[in-house]
Amino acid sequence: MTIQVEIYGRNMDVNNRLKDYVEKRATKLDRFLTDIENARVDLAHVKSARNAGDRNVAQITVRGKKLTLRAEERADDIFVAFDVALEKMERQITRYKGKHHRGRGDGTPLSEVTAPSETTDALPLEEDSDTPIIARRKQFVMVPMDEMEALEHMKLLGHEQFFVFHNANSNVINVLYQRRDGTYGLIEPEVG
Repeated sequence: MTIQVEIYGRNMDVNNRLKDYVEKRATKLDRFLTDIENARVDLAHVKSARNAGDRNVAQITVRGKKLTLRAEERADDIFVAFDVALEKMERQITRYKGKHHRGRGDGTPLSEVTAPSETTDALPLEEDSDTPIIARRKQFVMVPMDEMEALEHMKLLGHEQFFVFHNANSNVINVLYQRRDGTYGLIEPEVG
């Protein structure tokens, strides 16, 4: 199966040479994991970076069945940034494959565990109102996992601040967050 590669450029021109290079290298990710369906490569030139070596940014996001991995790298050359980000992605895929290629253990399929998501309409806004504006809404499927799996997903996705997950042990939504001292905290809501 061939991976569908989407390439986007921001503040830069993605010429044919760069596009061919990225597609050729990114399509080889399916050698590491066959569950990968598509890869999104965002290439950007940040003019306001403090360091000249951080001006070119390559971010790779890989999605597949029950899988989302992200790697980002900065360098003075876009080719170097992409190569290093691709190496990071390969390491993440190998790590993911080693730790997460196992079932839930109870034999229940994912379709029975997760409920279908409901679509919500945006809140009506008044033009003269001082109410805050909800600029973006995200919906995603939550796979039940324990706290250690959530911590691993948090690290794999590169979410340094927090991670929302469905706790398989308590059957409620929890928030895992990183504290200032480097340790982690867990928010377990209770209905009052």
